[in-house]
Amino acid sequence: MTHKCKITGTTTPRLWLPVLVFLATVASSSQAPSSSFSSSSGINPPDLSLILRRMEDVQRQDPAESRRYEVTREYKVFRGYDKQPTSQVMAQINFVPPDVKTYKITQAQGNSRGEKMVRELLDRETESAKKRHGSEVSRANYDFVFLRQENFGVIPEYVLRIVPKRKDKYLLRGEIWVDASTFHIRRIEGVPAKSPSFWIKNIHITLQFAELGGMWVPVSFDAIATVRLLGQFTLAGLNIRSSEPPATMPNGHAQ
Repeated sequence: MTHKCKITGTTTPRLWLPVLVFLATVASSSQAPSSSFSSSSGINPPDLSLILRRMEDVQRQDPAESRRYEVTREYKVFRGYDKQPTSQVMAQINFVPPDVKTYKITQAQGNSRGEKMVRELLDRETESAKKRHGSEVSRANYDFVFLRQENFGVIPEYVLRIVPKRKDKYLLRGEIWVDASTFHIRRIEGVPAKSPSFWIKNIHITLQFAELGGMWVPVSFDAIATVRLLGQFTLAGLNIRSSEPPATMPNGHAQ
């Protein structure tokens, strides 16, 4: 499997899933289980309960739950099948544990509608950061089905179907890729369990995760969507710079 590395996400391993008002897609991530571990093969799939328990333990123990960090993110908005973006937006996102996230638009070019989409996305991202337990990928919010095992280079991954236990715009119906060695979630792909807006007909979301200073956070985000009256849009976000802010002394000066 080749992992795309297009966009954005920036959040804690609680994996809150941002709501893209104005966007929608024509995709369904439900797939038939792979035959890799079918009964006819005589090979039993890994213990799903063990995978889920380890995955949840890793999320709770991740330093991103308790450390501040800053992300500079680049957004590109494409309309239809255009090769060139109609808008480009740069934003700085700051996370302060346990659930405070803020943002600032530092640069915007092209069609103003693109900046409006990005602002709406970031407003929802800061809102969803406060939900934490209600949006995390865990057995409290999802049912899971083991589909198959894949190899990304030399790294084995378990592919699981995720089925939301309730209709919630912050939950996705789709699939996740779990590192078979570390039990970190490397990728999430799917559609919202509930449409975030009347204007969105469909939306397909892909999040990619990687390490940042010992923390496991989203680094890229893709969304393909169809907006009523406006047609199809693709929004791609990519973290181009990430860091932990310098510690401050009581007088407010950086160490």
